[in-house]
Amino acid sequence: MQANTTHRFAGTDSYVATDDLTLAVNAALTLQRPLLIKGEPGTGKTMLAEEVAAALNMPLMQWHIKSTTKAQQGLYEYDAVSRLRDSQLGDERVRDIHNYIVKGVLWQAFTAPEPVVLLIDEIDKADIEFPNDLLRELDRMEFFVYETREMVVARHRPLVIITSNNEKELPDAFLRRCFFHYIRFPDRDTMARIVMVHYPHLKQQLLAQALNTFYEVREVAGLKKKPSTSELLDWLKLLMADDIGPEALRGFGAGGGAPPLHGALLKNEQDVHLFERIMLMARNNR
Repeated sequence: MQANTTHRFAGTDSYVATDDLTLAVNAALTLQRPLLIKGEPGTGKTMLAEEVAAALNMPLMQWHIKSTTKAQQGLYEYDAVSRLRDSQLGDERVRDIHNYIVKGVLWQAFTAPEPVVLLIDEIDKADIEFPNDLLRELDRMEFFVYETREMVVARHRPLVIITSNNEKELPDAFLRRCFFHYIRFPDRDTMARIVMVHYPHLKQQLLAQALNTFYEVREVAGLKKKPSTSELLDWLKLLMADDIGPEALRGFGAGGGAPPLHGALLKNEQDVHLFERIMLMARNNR
């Protein structure tokens, strides 16, 4: 079992990867360790796995974690209920227990005919024991199936990309086994490059003023959820659809009214009310 370390990631035409992020992906490939990616929601953590798979011409397998997800589900599940039902119906399938073993995404990644990119998305949503329960499997690339008495060993070591929104602290033992990278929120120049990938025909004047307003909104003290890259892209799409020019966006920083369609940037009631109060205070103080 070997990883294909001859491939190198250098970003894609549809994903703007900074130099340090590119280095992190390639370091994980070289070290044959899971790549743990943290960062604000909307900074492209999940999309990174999709783009890495496309760039390296590797299949992508995804495991999206929920609060109820257990590590065992990634390996396999034994469907005892179906076997009992079939036995009551006299189904011949009950003679072979393999018919009731449901392979999880880790099993599928381990036994794939070629190396894959395996995304474990939002690992911090699960119970605190979830990462510890995967330590041995991710370390040794193997696990034992007790019902069938067989050992499943990875044919190829997958490139494992794990994302976290930092909702929970991850165990030290788990962190030691990962190569870690924090995706910083894009600066203005990087954000401009990201926007132009999605909207190559966007007028530069509108882009410049929209970025001014966007970063000013992010800097408002007390926001519960700062607008992310995805919110900016949605907002720009609406501005273009309604043919709203850059002049309509000016004045926010100087105490003017709220920018048009600001509901695309602010996604909860608390932040909208905070924003409205700030605008009212700014107008009263002019």
